[in-house]
Amino acid sequence: MAPAPTQSAQAATSLQAPALLPAAPVSPSRRAWQRFKRNPLGFYSLVIFGVLLLLSLCAELVSNDKPLLVRYEGQTYVPLLKDYPETVFGGDFETPTDYLDPFIQQQLRTGSNWALFPPNRYGAGTINYFAEAPNPAPPSAANWLGTDDRGRDLLAQLIYGFRVSVLFALALTAVGVVLGVVTGAIQGFFGGKTDLAFQRFIEIWGSMPELYLLIIFSAVLAPSISLLLVLLSLFGWMGLSDYVRAEFLRNRQLDYVKAARALGVPNGQIIWRHILPNSLTPVVTFLPFRMSAAILALTSLDFLGLGVPPGTPSLGELLSQGKNSIDAWWISLGTFAVLVTTLLLLTFMGDALRDALDPRKAQVSDAKGGAR
Repeated sequence: MAPAPTQSAQAATSLQAPALLPAAPVSPSRRAWQRFKRNPLGFYSLVIFGVLLLLSLCAELVSNDKPLLVRYEGQTYVPLLKDYPETVFGGDFETPTDYLDPFIQQQLRTGSNWALFPPNRYGAGTINYFAEAPNPAPPSAANWLGTDDRGRDLLAQLIYGFRVSVLFALALTAVGVVLGVVTGAIQGFFGGKTDLAFQRFIEIWGSMPELYLLIIFSAVLAPSISLLLVLLSLFGWMGLSDYVRAEFLRNRQLDYVKAARALGVPNGQIIWRHILPNSLTPVVTFLPFRMSAAILALTSLDFLGLGVPPGTPSLGELLSQGKNSIDAWWISLGTFAVLVTTLLLLTFMGDALRDALDPRKAQVSDAKGGAR
């Protein structure tokens, strides 16, 4: 018969084999993020889109006709922050320095002088008056993607135009989400005559000719991005409002809402703390698709000449130039590539987000993740 283990041996065994602790609970948002990451197409689309957006937000550091830093005759200058006259660098005039001028470039290379330029040495509105080829010029060592019909660098136009399109889409999406959630919540929570009145108003307001109104306001008022944002926001909230209304109509009949009412919780607190967090799935799912629609709307209006003010970098204006200059294939090709890439990234992100928030697909994805 084997000897019974001593107390010291039992203590050592208990120290070597610690008790298994239960796993910490994972929040629903974290589980959704884990499911989103398991979709490689959507996750890497988010990474690429984030990198492109970051580069466009730092466009002045990537594409600019001014040096980032200049060291001239023992003095340090930062042209990005301040305009210096030409006389500072040996010129004859008090006008702002044109750093594409061959004389200025030679001055900055003589002796111990030096200048640190961005990777692309052209800004959004830069016109190279010292270019060797007529405009629009094909891609070259000086202009990597060529120039448009005004002599502006196409790469700089695409970088700054992408930034304008994405920021406009973000602003339009944010305004549309706020208006759509507020109106949908009021309709779905109160129902009855309130819901009926809102529905009739939406039917009448949705039948308004949006394009005609844009043409009229563009003819009467000076074109601006803020005006375009206001006009498109007036009509961009109705689709999302219907989804939020349906979610509120469904959730207000559930037991937790009835319990909150029985406890005397105010309606505002029930909407904000109880029903709204459980009704945001369609809102979050449709965000990438709403951004795609906003970018397409801005591009279409710019193509028709009803969008941003003249001189503002715009993908729609470049497409219009490409239509008018068929021989300048680089204008249409570059703009089309940027527009299609942006819309594809947003679409892939939207599909992955929809799958991550779909409860039926979530169970299958969680089961696969647990099996791994």
